[in-house]
Amino acid sequence: MVETNYLAWIPALPLAASVVHVVAGRRLGRSGVGVLASLAVAAAFVLSLRAFMTLAAGAPETILADHLYTWINTGGFTAEVGFVVDRLSAVMCLVVTGVGSLIHVYSIGYMDKDEDYARYFAYLNFFTSAMLILVLADNLVLMFVGWEGVGLASYLLIGFWYQDPAKAAAGRKAFIVNRVGDAAFILGAFVLYWALSDLGRPSLAFADINAAARLLPPGLVLVACLLLFVGATGKSAQIPLFVWLPDAMAGPTPVSALIHAATMVTAGVYMVARLSDLFVAAPLALTVVATVGALTALGAALVAVVQNDIKKVLAYSTISQLGYMFLALGVGAFSAAVFHLVTHAFFKALLFLGAGSVIHALGGQQDIGRMGGLRKKMPVTAGTFFVATLAIAGIPGLAGFFSKDEILPRPAAGGHWVLWALAVFTALVTAFYMARLFVLVFGGSYRGDAKVWDHAHESPVSMTGVLVVLALASAAGGLLGVPAILGGNNALAHWLAPVVAGSHGHLSHGLEWGLMAVSSVVAVAGVALAWRLYRGGPDADRVLVSKRKALHETLVRAYYVDEVYDREVARRTVSLGGDLWRIVDEGLIDRCVNAMGASVVTLSGLGRRWATGNFQHYALAVLLGAAVLAAAVVGGVGR
Repeated sequence: MVETNYLAWIPALPLAASVVHVVAGRRLGRSGVGVLASLAVAAAFVLSLRAFMTLAAGAPETILADHLYTWINTGGFTAEVGFVVDRLSAVMCLVVTGVGSLIHVYSIGYMDKDEDYARYFAYLNFFTSAMLILVLADNLVLMFVGWEGVGLASYLLIGFWYQDPAKAAAGRKAFIVNRVGDAAFILGAFVLYWALSDLGRPSLAFADINAAARLLPPGLVLVACLLLFVGATGKSAQIPLFVWLPDAMAGPTPVSALIHAATMVTAGVYMVARLSDLFVAAPLALTVVATVGALTALGAALVAVVQNDIKKVLAYSTISQLGYMFLALGVGAFSAAVFHLVTHAFFKALLFLGAGSVIHALGGQQDIGRMGGLRKKMPVTAGTFFVATLAIAGIPGLAGFFSKDEILPRPAAGGHWVLWALAVFTALVTAFYMARLFVLVFGGSYRGDAKVWDHAHESPVSMTGVLVVLALASAAGGLLGVPAILGGNNALAHWLAPVVAGSHGHLSHGLEWGLMAVSSVVAVAGVALAWRLYRGGPDADRVLVSKRKALHETLVRAYYVDEVYDREVARRTVSLGGDLWRIVDEGLIDRCVNAMGASVVTLSGLGRRWATGNFQHYALAVLLGAAVLAAAVVGGVGR
């Protein structure tokens, strides 16, 4: 453990900038706010890079620490406000601050006309700071502070345009759904504390939890892991708590990129990877994680096929890709999950920001059925979006191919062939819906309003420059994990090996080559099929609607999960609240309070009859009282 004095500045710099925006945003002006917000995150990136280089120069087990003060010290339990950088948190810090700083720069141009420019950047900086606290925390208690911080910040950013009731409702929905997962997170932390206390180690530090994982009762470990995983499904939008993420598209597009690419939605993946030794000690919990991940990946991918809102396609794509990450975690391939997290941050941020560039050019239009031919008006956006599309589809040579191919063989290596089949079919669907999106937006001819076409134009350099940088990362990011079978050494897996549990099960080279070939063919086939069906426009969608109307409606409505929640949870909760109000509040509490008030009125009424103001009445009362006292005294003496 190497003590440092600069790790706290990584989350502190964006937080300080957020405070400045709130206090003096109007004085700074638009240019000052944008520059300060971007520089704060860029400075955090530089400090993160410094920490990364220090680790790279040291021994594999080197850990950097910056302990500020003891926050809680009671009953033998101690929780520090301390930040730690090991090989896992170093990677996460670079992703959050690197991609985050690019999104901040992009926002300068995208939000230039918005009236609440300073408020937007205050929220954006606060969001980044909270995510960095989550990543750098050395214990579950401090992680939960960042965990809740990103939840609050996401509520503020998703509902940024709160004057629109629908956008405000989307922010509330994200906040409420995440609270369900957060409640499970807290319960999981309580179970862990209880179990560790029984061992004589009352602690919630990650190092202590992982070190004691094999010594804890298996039943308690299983319960704790499942509760923590429910918390992860809230943040990372997995079954059953995925419903908030598509609605989160109500926020500004750069917010969608930040939330869905590099920060909030990866929090659950990071948490499971951070507690990898604990989850390995609960094999049934890992099976649940893998199964939920695979089902989420496929289910969300199928929904993305029928979406016509450009941001909704990408939202369901994010849910699906996160499912891949949880599938990898569930089969013990923790480093593969982190690898896909990194590459996904590159190409998904690029896709969202590319979508934002299109929306910006078309005056707010998001319906891909009313787009087309935009490659002519927006060559840079089209070119970079094309790179991201091929990357997420898994076309060989690009980042998504390497990271996804690192995941796909893992279920097979562990004997989970059903999960492998689901993952491969999901890869086919992913390539299909992403190619469909690209062709309908940039291919063919324009299908929208002629006036909008006339005013369409390429975005400013502050936006397109960011797209180019992310396109380069989406193309070359896979070099971080080139497998040995292709002549590489899987650098990222070796980097993470000292801090995350290793995967079990191995494949022969022949079988590994075969599985890689299958995934490559599937990716190319998905792209080719979408090109054939949609190069002439969205007519294929109309055929699906006419021939498979029920299926199409089911997918459009995302399996009616929202409707079920509304009918069985929201309405029943409101109904129960109404019943409790009538029975408990009005029927019991109000009646008790009213009865007490009535008794006071009655007693005071009786007393008021004696308070007549007549001297003779008062004298009579005194005499009667004296007589009663005398009788009592005489009676007492007599006994």
